[in-house]
Amino acid sequence: MGRSYVSLVLFVLFSGFIFCSHGLQFIVGGKDGWGLNPSENYNRWAERLRFQVNDTLLFNYKKGSDSVVVVSKDDYNHCNTSNPNAKLEDGKSVYKFNRSGPFFFISGNKSSCDHGQKLIVVVLAVRNKPPAAPPSPAPAPAGSPADAPAPESGYVPSGNSTPAAHPPRRSFAAAAWSPSVMLVSTVSVVMSVCLGGFLY
Repeated sequence: MGRSYVSLVLFVLFSGFIFCSHGLQFIVGGKDGWGLNPSENYNRWAERLRFQVNDTLLFNYKKGSDSVVVVSKDDYNHCNTSNPNAKLEDGKSVYKFNRSGPFFFISGNKSSCDHGQKLIVVVLAVRNKPPAAPPSPAPAPAGSPADAPAPESGYVPSGNSTPAAHPPRRSFAAAAWSPSVMLVSTVSVVMSVCLGGFLY
């Protein structure tokens, strides 16, 4: 029975990894495609979406009459097409986000860029686990009562009296994990990571 739980947990983790490693594809400009005067401003469109690493943008435009240029922020601001980080020219261009941070796209036609055919996309940072809590301090060496730490109540005993012993604290990590708790926890984590981008 324990082996089947382990197999199920591994299957769920592997499935979640496969699902999460594939990004979503966003069509820039929707039915209008990549061009001048879209029905929705490109940057307003991008601001209402959440882009993550491995997501892709699909740019649809007439091959030979336009292109997409990936540029620096300064080149974006000045519509400079002469120093691209990447140039997409096939009419149905796909750009995959391989890191978090801002990405700047402009039309390969400077005049189209000057008239607003440009886009900024901010890709969210990959969420890492929060840093581990610092380890608990080592127990104080046995010594005189004056060396002993004060009890939590703030009362410091006087003379030779010994403070009452406190029961040991139990941490959450010390709790026993049953296979069903482990399975539910794993599924919850995988689903929250994979579907987290759809909540906003």
